Amino acid sequence: MPFGETPTHEGGRLFTLWAPAAREVALMHGGATAEGELPHRVLARRESGGWWHAQLPQCPPGTRYQWCIDGTLRAPDPASRYNPRGPHQPSEVIAPEAFPWRTQWSGRPWHELVFYELHVGSFTPEGTYAAAQEHLPRLAELGFTAIELMPLATFVGEWGWGYDGVLPYAPHPAYGSPDDLKRFIDAAHALGLCVFIDVVYNHFGPDGNYLHAYAPHFFSKDHQSPWGAALNFDRQGSETVRDFFIHNALYWLQEFRADGLRLDAVHAIADESSPDILEELSTRVRELAPRCGRPLHLVLENERNEARRLATTARPGLYDGQWNDDFHHSVHVALTQETQGYYAKFGDDPVALLGQVFTHGFAFQHGKPSTAPPAPLGALVQFMGNHDQIGNRAFGERLASLAPSPDAVELALLLSLLTPAVPMVFMGDEFGASTPFLYFANWEGDLCQAVREGRQREFSHEVPPGRELPAPCDISSLHASQLRWDEAASPAGQARSDLVRRALQARREWLMPLAQRLQGAGHTAERTGPQALRVQWRYAGGARLQLEVNLGSAAIEVAAPGVPTEHKAQAIFSYHRGSGDEGLWPAWSARWTLLNPP
Repeated sequence: MPFGETPTHEGGRLFTLWAPAAREVALMHGGATAEGELPHRVLARRESGGWWHAQLPQCPPGTRYQWCIDGTLRAPDPASRYNPRGPHQPSEVIAPEAFPWRTQWSGRPWHELVFYELHVGSFTPEGTYAAAQEHLPRLAELGFTAIELMPLATFVGEWGWGYDGVLPYAPHPAYGSPDDLKRFIDAAHALGLCVFIDVVYNHFGPDGNYLHAYAPHFFSKDHQSPWGAALNFDRQGSETVRDFFIHNALYWLQEFRADGLRLDAVHAIADESSPDILEELSTRVRELAPRCGRPLHLVLENERNEARRLATTARPGLYDGQWNDDFHHSVHVALTQETQGYYAKFGDDPVALLGQVFTHGFAFQHGKPSTAPPAPLGALVQFMGNHDQIGNRAFGERLASLAPSPDAVELALLLSLLTPAVPMVFMGDEFGASTPFLYFANWEGDLCQAVREGRQREFSHEVPPGRELPAPCDISSLHASQLRWDEAASPAGQARSDLVRRALQARREWLMPLAQRLQGAGHTAERTGPQALRVQWRYAGGARLQLEVNLGSAAIEVAAPGVPTEHKAQAIFSYHRGSGDEGLWPAWSARWTLLNPP
């Protein structure tokens, strides 16, 4: 890795910094004094291209270090592997090669994945990797095969969502050490669970980022983002900026043996070059996979819904999957009738849009109704809720607080689990958690005030008389969002978990074996009532998966489909649908049938 610190053959360490705007760079190192200063100073030598190097002949793990820029600015290593006291304090040398991995792991193919999205800091009261690790056997037993960790990059403060990281290579210290994260991943692999890491390559957080001072080339002079100047991926100096983030992706996959990455909000990345940063990153990861001896997966969050970036097989430049907000929005509006904000364009006929999502993947592309050919359905990740859709509300409500019936919630959950798309469940939804997922961040001073005022402007219309908007920078918002594990052990929690277990068992038994035979087109969605659909997905060899679903609060009479007598039918799952009257679809019911099973 060309960034940060690396061991030398002689037992020392080579420290490297890209600081093209610096006039002088020194490495401060050693044990901190009572005043917090590092006692030793070594001048770095300048190389071409804005690179600076300093070498220590003896540098054991645990050594603290930081860069001194132009004699005054003290800054952490931007590629630090560990900053135990946060980004405003020194970095720490660790020995990543010394970790004793125990599990021989060959990964999982994409079509076997069932995601569980998890925020380490609120998943347990302890908020640590070690505490989260204790729950992995339960998740594996339920049928999940992939854990997706919300961002781990070090950010300012103890708690936060993680999307304001400033040290992309350093796991956030409040969750544990880098070795604690490796133990979590090793334990997951031993249970057959993949681990994905959510990474943010569209901006740095507003506090703790020192790059403006000595490497302004990191930021574009021509492009803007929602967080200010965009990262520079296509102008002067962008080669090193691109390398910084590409090596970060490779780092998580190699050094921590992660199985994949989820790239946050790539629609906010500005890049006019060819290949663009997303294509180059994918190509580099595809080149790495054979050396790792396991599949490496890449997932996008992309509001543009660019199907051209997706492929059902691992191909250089392309991505295995994308979060599909259109599925969530159409189901959410159909069940809650909410039409504010981004739900507005789903308000006219959400059930028709859901039918389009089922058969074509996207309802909208680039913000407009989709008229493009179908997206690869097996590349889409679908969910009843995620951190965004729950947390970006005034009170962080889950669907259970908004839908008219618990049956409606369970139906939405099942629809995310039993289609050709890849499922994802947000932590707690597998047992019906009542806790919200609020926005929380450990900002202080002016930044805390700005965040509070910004959320007040955004959500004040949603706050009813007598209630106050939760304080985003108060630790009470974190505590309110932490899962209550007594709910998982309750009769209702166990019943919900059993429903998930049975649905995922049906997925393993019937859908996974067919996944790689899914056809690229020819799927149909027939409207059978105001809130009802009959959907058929086609597979090579003649098999069809049929879903009959009523998302309404009243039973409906539906004409039985004209299925040719030569078709065999295998019932694979049912919710509030018996094998009796074929023409009556109860409220909030669904049935999955495999026609012509192989």
